[in-house]
Amino acid sequence: MRYHSTRTPAGEGLQFCDILLAGLAPDGGLYLPEQYPDITGLLPGWRKLLAEQGYAAVAAEVLGLFVDDIPEAELQRICAAAYSTDNFASADIVPVSELGANRWLAHLSDGPTAAFKDMAMQLLGRLFEYELERRGENLTVLGATSGDTGSAAEYAMRGRDNLTVFMLTPRGRMTPFQQAQMFSLDEPNIHNLAVDGVFDDCQDLVKAVNSDAAFKARHRIGAVNSINWARLVAQVTYYVVAWLRVTSSESEKVTFCVPTGNFGNICAGHVARQMGLPIGRLLLATNENNVLDEFFRTGVYRVRAAAETHETSSPSMDISKASNFERFVHDLFAGDADRVRELFAERLVTDGFFDLSGTPEFAGLGGRFGFASASSTHADRLATIERTWREHRVLIDPHTADGVKVADELARDDESVVILETALPVKFAATIREAVDREPDRPEAFVGIEDLPRHVVDLPNDVDAVKRFITERLSGG
Repeated sequence: MRYHSTRTPAGEGLQFCDILLAGLAPDGGLYLPEQYPDITGLLPGWRKLLAEQGYAAVAAEVLGLFVDDIPEAELQRICAAAYSTDNFASADIVPVSELGANRWLAHLSDGPTAAFKDMAMQLLGRLFEYELERRGENLTVLGATSGDTGSAAEYAMRGRDNLTVFMLTPRGRMTPFQQAQMFSLDEPNIHNLAVDGVFDDCQDLVKAVNSDAAFKARHRIGAVNSINWARLVAQVTYYVVAWLRVTSSESEKVTFCVPTGNFGNICAGHVARQMGLPIGRLLLATNENNVLDEFFRTGVYRVRAAAETHETSSPSMDISKASNFERFVHDLFAGDADRVRELFAERLVTDGFFDLSGTPEFAGLGGRFGFASASSTHADRLATIERTWREHRVLIDPHTADGVKVADELARDDESVVILETALPVKFAATIREAVDREPDRPEAFVGIEDLPRHVVDLPNDVDAVKRFITERLSGG
């Protein structure tokens, strides 16, 4: 298996471990495999493997299709260490529960930071550690977070001698719990930076640093955001496992409803569908920041400025520039790298939008790729949280509520739908109290977390300020 950038035609590509450490491609594109493997004939064996050996064994099989430069035994060991009860509250790793007729909830938030980002980060940290030790190198991880990616990355990589993490956050835009999870960490290899701006500004800073080839090489800059292919392919596994858990035959189709802002979570579902997993449709749920919903309804992809990005009660989706969307557009145009480069490196930069509504590719989008979309509001979230609690005695977080609302709106009664849970309600207690007038349960590990000392540095929205901070910290300043 070889990999190439979305902006470069497929050719003599890189191996998995090369793109694992590289993150963003030098041309500004995102890495993709030169082809997606076909898993249709593997599903019966994986069903048996899941029953006998569990989630980690299936994860090793899925990842092994994309990795030919890590020995099979090492890959199995890494997956077993990542997906164990030392890190996750349930031996199932991803339990699936019923949520009414033909509806299921895939629980992705039983990891150490109570968010679905743990599903990939626990694996990514160990993959980084393995490859860096093999090469005798260090890596500087630079990331941006709207709430959950940062804490998941930091908890997965804290205390690792060959990794230093710099995480950019939008100042004041995360919940008190999300801030406390990150800023309470007092580890020498973890650095939290609060940027004057929104998540998209943080994401732009990460891309700007990565585009400086000399700086990136000098400081060995890598990525943990979903621009990193290894993180995205790790998420494919929970689609496979959730499908196996709610079906009884290999011909049975399941629809997935996915809350998403940066298009990473649902992009993994798109990849799974392209690999042959029997996914009927992919229902995309956004909040008031509905850039992606607008595209799938109209064909217009228009990024928003910081002033147009709403601060909502599902803050991890307060995103108006969806990085992973480029991977989907690459597939939409059948791997036409020149077209992708024109759209993302030229038209989006100069015009702030592009319009595919008149193209034959967009006209056939729903049938070829199975996407449908809708958005949700604060009032929708409150009503959905309240109803789900009242009818099912299941308490869901605001982002998951966006997914449940969109599933209710778009799914047919006879359509089997798995809704991906994104976080535990405790991370968004104020919204939970408003919806159901009760405190969400708090795992013992998080008791008193908001009262711990904070370790965070405020920075302006300026790439040179970020570079100076990285340089000073790596040089011992």
